[in-house]
Amino acid sequence: MSVPKKRRTSSSVGRRRSHHALGEVSLIECPECKNALVPHQTCAICGYYKGKEVIKIKEKKAKSK
Repeated sequence: MSVPKKRRTSSSVGRRRSHHALGEVSLIECPECKNALVPHQTCAICGYYKGKEVIKIKEKKAKSK
């Protein structure tokens, strides 16, 4: 079994991990119900996407604050 020749320093590990941070999630406002949602996704509250009803929602959920 092979063994690493040298120990990884904490600065070297930190430089590698510098790209592992999570980015901020971008949200847009649904033009129909004004609910926040991820871009390019159908709104789960009203079922609209790009101004057209794509999904029939059985009961409309009330917007909670």
